[in-house]
Amino acid sequence: MNKFALVFLLIAVQAFAQRTYFGELENLAKFPSKLKEVSGLQVTKDGKIWVIEDSGNKDQIYRVNKDGQIQESLKVDHAKNKDWEDLTMDVYGNLYIGDFGNNGNERDDLVIYKIPKNQMDKKKPNAVKIEFKYPQQKDFPPQKDSLYYDTEGFFHLNDHLYIFTKNRTRPFSGNTLIYCVPDKEGEYEAEFLGSLFLCADQDHCSVTSADISPNGNTIALLSYGFVFLLTDFNIPDLTKASIKIIDLKTDTQIESISFANNNTLLIADEENRFGGRKLYELKLD
Repeated sequence: MNKFALVFLLIAVQAFAQRTYFGELENLAKFPSKLKEVSGLQVTKDGKIWVIEDSGNKDQIYRVNKDGQIQESLKVDHAKNKDWEDLTMDVYGNLYIGDFGNNGNERDDLVIYKIPKNQMDKKKPNAVKIEFKYPQQKDFPPQKDSLYYDTEGFFHLNDHLYIFTKNRTRPFSGNTLIYCVPDKEGEYEAEFLGSLFLCADQDHCSVTSADISPNGNTIALLSYGFVFLLTDFNIPDLTKASIKIIDLKTDTQIESISFANNNTLLIADEENRFGGRKLYELKLD
């Protein structure tokens, strides 16, 4: 075990996970074949649904309806889809695209594209760059027990973007690392805020998307088949949050989550051999 992994284990505070509950996904729609790899999803305050696709796809954002049909597509200017993995929006209507997919933990060019609200009505909205790096990552890639730097989930709160890394460690540790960066254009070292232990199942416990409820009381972390609901937390310290695990009872490649309101989540998956390419709704108790 390398030095960082040892320090990480010493300082990490593992959140208490309650027993697993079962959730009933309501199938709302199937996306057209043009949207086979929806990797990020964001619902606006007025109910619009924006989605993106990940690496190998166009530098575009798409507005869809609850029937899954594309209403408009916007080519994002000054942005390149190296691996777009999540969407979020602030209370002012600025949209953020997380280009931080990093399967091999090899990238040193992580960026979040910010599309100002006044650009959202243009066919080619102009984006500015929020470039960042993880200060704990010294090697590209690191050793197998330190593969923490792939990222697929983030949300916006109080002028900052909160980032949850996707764990690819071997052996699998079950932790997601939490960082934050300012929401302003610039180059930053991400601030390390701690870690959360989600669960020990390698196939179901790596974060693929994240969002926070409009009232700020609940954080939803998505993984392949599970939703982890975080409550009773204090920003920026999320390490002591209470965690409720919801098993979605699906084997599709679930990649995207967003709160439609405080009690409803929209979820999307990519197409794989088990099905998918669908938009779902999950009602919370």
